[in-house]
Amino acid sequence: MNRAASAPHSAMSEPDGRRRRGQDNKARIVAAMLAMVREGDLAPGAEQVAARADVGLRTVFRHFQDMDSLYREISASIERELALVIARPFKAQTWRERLIEMVARRAAGFEKVLPLQQAASASRHRSRFLAADHSRRVKLSREVILRQLPREVAADRALVDALDLLLSVEAWSRLRIEQGLSPKAARETLTAAVGRLIG
Repeated sequence: MNRAASAPHSAMSEPDGRRRRGQDNKARIVAAMLAMVREGDLAPGAEQVAARADVGLRTVFRHFQDMDSLYREISASIERELALVIARPFKAQTWRERLIEMVARRAAGFEKVLPLQQAASASRHRSRFLAADHSRRVKLSREVILRQLPREVAADRALVDALDLLLSVEAWSRLRIEQGLSPKAARETLTAAVGRLIG
């Protein structure tokens, strides 16, 4: 009787076990890709990801039909990191002070995602997802800036374009990578530039 009772339970738990293993493998694959990118491998292949995650190559493609699917998962985890920085209410009262505060916030967030930004830039030309994701982030970044500006200031297109550039991840990447500035020096440079721009 006990044997008969245990059979249905075993049959029901087997799919749950497979589902859990699948979820674990997917998490390991995403973690492996993120770790490799942070370590400087801008375009790890599926074989490298599989080896790092200690799963079979077929397992990688079972969870992710192509590398764009994997980048979607990585992008989602990065957005969660950035949201913790961006979502906080501003402490500053005036729009000028809020823009200066925005420099510090974005510097912290961009520094966290800089390796992924480099990887995305390196692969954007061959990835529709990365190209579309980049366009979306650029648009969102500009909208966040515009929300802090008085109407008459937001009407100054040249000023907004300059702020959009200075407060972009591309500007942060240029200062940190090509110009070799430390995070502190890069933040101070952008703070000075934005401060002079807005008076």
